[in-house]
Amino acid sequence: MYEEFIHHYYMPQFAFPMLNVLYVRQCFAGLVPFVYLLLLVGCSARALYPLPSRRNDRNRQPIQTFRPYNIAHRGSNGEMPEETTAAYMRAIEEGADFMESDILASKDGVLICFHDVKWSGGKKFEDKFVETLKKYGYKGSYLSKQWLKQPAFIQSFAPTSLTYISKQTDLPKIFLIDDTTIPTQDTNQSFWEITSDKYLDYIKEYVVGIGPWKDTLVTAANNYLQAPTDLIARAHAHNLQVHPYTFRNENQFLHFNFSQDPYKEYDYWINKMGVDGLFTDFTGSLHQYQEWTSPFSSGEEDAFNLLDKIVAMISKFKHN
Repeated sequence: MYEEFIHHYYMPQFAFPMLNVLYVRQCFAGLVPFVYLLLLVGCSARALYPLPSRRNDRNRQPIQTFRPYNIAHRGSNGEMPEETTAAYMRAIEEGADFMESDILASKDGVLICFHDVKWSGGKKFEDKFVETLKKYGYKGSYLSKQWLKQPAFIQSFAPTSLTYISKQTDLPKIFLIDDTTIPTQDTNQSFWEITSDKYLDYIKEYVVGIGPWKDTLVTAANNYLQAPTDLIARAHAHNLQVHPYTFRNENQFLHFNFSQDPYKEYDYWINKMGVDGLFTDFTGSLHQYQEWTSPFSSGEEDAFNLLDKIVAMISKFKHN
């Protein structure tokens, strides 16, 4: 079993440990429970990257909350190898809101960013995971002052992991949902059971949203999208966010409805389906689309420019 961690990349404390990362924002990455975790590994052949903890505070930006989250799926892995520092840094440069990474635990409790790997006898790592998050200051309920300071989500396909960890941290959690034919990892519940109104009403006590595979929200036949299901509407009715996965630019992953144009796909999911976040392999494409259609407001930009000027004036005064 693996967990996923999502964090806002504006956090200064972390370099990219190997964990399961989920969300990061236009600043820097920290740690994300169950999906995000960054590991620094010494190696003479590895390129050096600027560490978030060494960045100038003036370059950090607060997380945006006025448009759907741009979630870098294992980093910008459409351009760089997934779950690597290069992929994470690329996503940050391209304007991702959150970094997503998969987190595994070794027998001795070391957290590792990797996907689709299991070791027999692997240690259950929820306790270690929360301990690491707390160590680096990740805490706070969704949109609280503490959370906005270091935004992070915890996500998992295993509902028992989410309910268990809810007793240890108030960080927001996302319940990931697999294909219609695949039961939950731990409780062996069917897709239809965990997407029922009864179950959504239950799980909302522990999570702030769900993360389904997008083809379960709008089914496809012969590579054409069919009529949408009502899962997004029902999730929203239960006050749950919806973060579908995974959006890719390559033609083989684009339904014919979109004429091989990923921007048309983003338009469909954001403006017609009304999702709250998107897992994408190409963070730059999603960021460009959002900047074209719902740009960062000029008022907020002016405020940041003013703050920069004030900081510069204060710094000059101190030196004098």
